[in-house]
Amino acid sequence: MGSGYIHVSARRLIMAHKTLTISEEAYNALARIKSKDESFTKVILRLAQRKSKGNLLEYVRSFPADNELADRIEEVLKKRGSIRIRAAGR
Repeated sequence: MGSGYIHVSARRLIMAHKTLTISEEAYNALARIKSKDESFTKVILRLAQRKSKGNLLEYVRSFPADNELADRIEEVLKKRGSIRIRAAGR
């Protein structure tokens, strides 16, 4: 496959489908954000929906739960709570 492109089939409706040609870079980007039990079609729809809604909370909720990330965020918030900020010039 020396061209650097991968052919991907995406389902549309029950039996219909469309074939898309995307670069290997685009395929790898989709594969990185795809969860194990999520189809590429669902990833594309999730990303397309994000654009139309423009709602950060909905976008964040569209990702699979990541406990490691949640733990890191909690650590940062705890550290931020313990930092005392001084006014400039003091």
